[in-house]
Amino acid sequence: MSLRVAIIGCGKIADAHAAQICRIAGSALVAVCDREELMARQLADRFGAERYFVDLDDLLRGAMPDVVHITTPPQSHLDIARRCLEHGCHVYVEKPITINAREAQSLIEAAEDAGRRLTVGHDGQFSPAARRLRELVGGGYLGESIVHMESYYGYDLSGDAYASAFLGDSNHWVRRLPGGLLQNVISHGIARIAEFLHGADPYVFARAFTSPTLSDRGVKDVLDELRVMIVDEANTTAYFTFSSRMRPVVNQFRVFGSRNALVLDETQQTLVKLRGTAFKSYVERFVPPIIFAREYIANAGRNARLFMRNQFHMEAGKKNLTEAFYRSIVEKTAVPIPYSQILLTARVMDAIFEQVGRVVPC
Repeated sequence: MSLRVAIIGCGKIADAHAAQICRIAGSALVAVCDREELMARQLADRFGAERYFVDLDDLLRGAMPDVVHITTPPQSHLDIARRCLEHGCHVYVEKPITINAREAQSLIEAAEDAGRRLTVGHDGQFSPAARRLRELVGGGYLGESIVHMESYYGYDLSGDAYASAFLGDSNHWVRRLPGGLLQNVISHGIARIAEFLHGADPYVFARAFTSPTLSDRGVKDVLDELRVMIVDEANTTAYFTFSSRMRPVVNQFRVFGSRNALVLDETQQTLVKLRGTAFKSYVERFVPPIIFAREYIANAGRNARLFMRNQFHMEAGKKNLTEAFYRSIVEKTAVPIPYSQILLTARVMDAIFEQVGRVVPC
């Protein structure tokens, strides 16, 4: 694998992309670009990029990258990605892929017309534990069908420099998104559900509000609590919860099948199997805790082995997704996230924002 890679947008998230690009054999970070020259120069210096630019067209002509990672605010994704595709680049776009499903559809069509590949930064689906979950689901562990899913995404707004920046600036780009804070962060949790839904147009019911915590700080126009119910055409149901107040802060996915269930904890990188049948009598009160203890010990051992092999860093999901995307380019195989899932995630988010487009009093 030999790919020339560029990054457009040199803010905080660009560091994570640059670090993972540098980890992948056969990929080289040849250029970075940002309208602020200082931002572009510092990223190039720290990660050894060959050149830096302040103009996108100059980068595309001067560096001639095979792949471009777009890490700019979502409002700019569509236009930048289109220009990169038209120039013959494959494109990795940070989440959310665009600001709505219509733009996502347009971008996918542009990629197909250009004969280039496209993916979005739903890297949580490619962490070590999430990959094991996908293997078990594909192997039939849950049974003949998925019955119900629950996705939890916590976000701590206290003591975080990034959160303080957008909460303290009413003109921050996050505040200007159609879905505000929610639009910038919930796609990870929604994408987990979308991967296992049937059909392209599920029923979505959403309720959002501003937490008392933010209201007490005088921030009344940011929705930081969200509850969603989803039902697909096969009557598979799902609940999604986003919260800045729940403690502990969780990032979990629970999927219940007709035979068994699985619980993924993204923060702790654990995957626990739940048996679909109970033991008889009082045995159910004693044996399951032992089984759970063994499961967690096995998770700890697996994580330790990954750590020793240098495969268990904080951005392992991003590295795995990036590597899978690059492989799909070189080997001309399917993209790691099907376009149908990308579109479904965008459609569910559209439906949410249509219903919670205004602040609902607590």
